[in-house]
Amino acid sequence: MISVLKSMFGREKQQRKRPFCSVVIVAAGKGTRMKTGQNKQFMNLIDRPVLAYTLEAFEQCEWIDEIIVVTSEEGIVLCKEIVDISELIKVTKLIKGGQERQHSVYNGLQEISDKAELVAIHDGARPLVYPIHIQEVLEAALDTGGAALGVPLKDTVKRIDDQNNIIETVDRNTLWAVQTPQAFKVDLIRQAHKDAMHDNIQVTDDCMLVERMGVAIKMVQGSYDNIKITTPEDMYLARAIIENVEWEEVEDELE
Repeated sequence: MISVLKSMFGREKQQRKRPFCSVVIVAAGKGTRMKTGQNKQFMNLIDRPVLAYTLEAFEQCEWIDEIIVVTSEEGIVLCKEIVDISELIKVTKLIKGGQERQHSVYNGLQEISDKAELVAIHDGARPLVYPIHIQEVLEAALDTGGAALGVPLKDTVKRIDDQNNIIETVDRNTLWAVQTPQAFKVDLIRQAHKDAMHDNIQVTDDCMLVERMGVAIKMVQGSYDNIKITTPEDMYLARAIIENVEWEEVEDELE
């Protein structure tokens, strides 16, 4: 399994001069749609917790200097075990999250290093992100202020009314499914969160907070493998991706 992970996470593109970069990994979700009564980040995927894969991806990315994990109070002990067993040296803090994801991200932003110029925000339940894509979204944020990983939609999309009748076929060429990490200049995302708290605004991702400020977010194409573990079916899919994909071929395609 270790060799699979090295193949999966090990390659980095040629480095450019970079600033200090932090990541806030949000792992405080209750995982109610998993119907297991267990935080999905701590469920075993093959032979390791989901969160272990996530943390290792950021550990392997040379553009990441520190990792802040935001989790539940009881999850802090489990996170500590993962960090110790996996020998992750970039994880600097394990902190308690808030009532909602947005509050957890805000808590994490308060804990990043004063040296940080860029910060990535990532869902702990996305364990199959590639380090090369982490770097690319950070590079884009360095140039533009904010960036997010995403993939073009494959399916035809219909807009419906309240009776489930189709009223429009949406041009999918303009539609992407947004993923994480999403990366920002630190001052920008902190101000966006402060503004949202002042205005009592709740959103589903951090890009929306920055969009409210009139700042354009750059989309960076990632991988369809970067799935979010939400339902039991997602665990089967993630296992299939890890066990059946020829990672060397994937890496060749990414070059």
